[in-house]
Amino acid sequence: MGEKVVADRFDLSDRQRYRQKLHKCLRGLEQLLEEKRFDRPRNLMGLEIELNLADAGGQPLMRNAEVLERIASRDFQTELGQFNLEVNIVPHALSGRVLDQLAEELRTGLAYADRQAREVSARIIMIGILPTLTAQDLTSANLTAVDRYTLLNDQIMASRGEEVVLDIAGVERLTCTSESIAPEAACTSVQLHLQVTPGRFADVWNAAQAVCGAQIAMGANSPFLFGRELWRESRVPLFLQATDTRPPELSNQGVRPRTWFGERWIRSAHDLFEENLRYFPSLLPICDDEDPQRVLAAGGTPSLAEMVLHNGTVYRWNRPVYGVMDGAPHLRVENRVLPAGPTVTDVLANTAFYYGLVRALADDPRPVWSRMPFADAARNFDAACRHGIDAELWWPRSGRVPGMVRMPATRLVREELLPLAAAGLDAWGVEPGDRDHYLSVIEERCARRVNGASWQVAAYRRAREAGLDRDKALAAVTRSYGELVDTGEPVHTWPDGP
Repeated sequence: MGEKVVADRFDLSDRQRYRQKLHKCLRGLEQLLEEKRFDRPRNLMGLEIELNLADAGGQPLMRNAEVLERIASRDFQTELGQFNLEVNIVPHALSGRVLDQLAEELRTGLAYADRQAREVSARIIMIGILPTLTAQDLTSANLTAVDRYTLLNDQIMASRGEEVVLDIAGVERLTCTSESIAPEAACTSVQLHLQVTPGRFADVWNAAQAVCGAQIAMGANSPFLFGRELWRESRVPLFLQATDTRPPELSNQGVRPRTWFGERWIRSAHDLFEENLRYFPSLLPICDDEDPQRVLAAGGTPSLAEMVLHNGTVYRWNRPVYGVMDGAPHLRVENRVLPAGPTVTDVLANTAFYYGLVRALADDPRPVWSRMPFADAARNFDAACRHGIDAELWWPRSGRVPGMVRMPATRLVREELLPLAAAGLDAWGVEPGDRDHYLSVIEERCARRVNGASWQVAAYRRAREAGLDRDKALAAVTRSYGELVDTGEPVHTWPDGP
């Protein structure tokens, strides 16, 4: 959710002053890029996972403050809702046995956190959207009591000037309203970071955009919201609508939403930060005292705090990140596409698939974005969110023949993308045993046409056929899901539901 924010009101001059400061920050970024001041490549990757708290019956539990107090680790932090936590894994070099190292760290950390949660009758569940959540759970009263969440909620609602409207038509249709951005808290995701040089940034970001559809098709895990079966990755339309600052009239005019796939391939990181300033008004116009040009003139590295804060309120599915570490600026691509869960093995399989695929595509002398219209990447993302592992996706034809071909996501992944991901992991220097183990999970999902979303839906339908009503069926699915997560076995091996 971004940096710590403390403020309670803005006057009429604040936004104009903030806009001016944003342009100073952008000029500072331009100077850093021109002077090649950025950190050398170190092949660093990072991982964050948002989590849910539930009780023994699978119902959401609003006790994150108590759980965090017991965990007492800076690796675990608050998130938007009182039933949310986030775990952050320290950056690792993307080489050797990194995937197994990450798996061990995650299993150890999550097991410890879950033991602490059970002391207050809670348990931790990794899932895109907790199936048992109701609209009554997602109100402003259940937002975490942190300044930045309160302020962000107030500013988004003030920008809209009316209630948030959720209207998602999938297998079933959900329509409801909210007086706050609290429905956003239902969305729990995995965020994958990759530090890159400025010269490499555009290739990595474009590659990440190109594979969003395949990522979701393989990893979808959010088929239910407020008791309705919607999209296989309902988290995506929910996040878009819950953070939308536009009233319907501005939406109808084509004003861009703050949760945004984008509309073009880019040539540099500067393109994205410049778009942020050009298209999106400030939500949190908080200025600090730093003058970026003075800092640069003195040989220092500016924090560009206003640009960083503003960037954190534009919810791209692949977000540019500027940071400073040990006095050196660096750039990262933050991939925010994937839902949380189901298991650590599944999360690491998704991670391996992403990092391998992005490396292979970024290295390709005939990059996919030179052969693929951006609109096709966007419609792949939409199709995968709607249909999950049953989606059909567009991809450039093999060889030198121009044009696009549409095929089942499972076929595209098995025939073209998995070999690319394996080659990309080899290029990173990942141990072949790790490579084969985690990519085989993706291959088996394709073979069995099972991911988290398809398992949840099949389990729910069996529970309904067994005579359970909607609410009891969703609770049974959630309990069974939690028990199967505890086995550690990946979702494609799970038995048929409750």
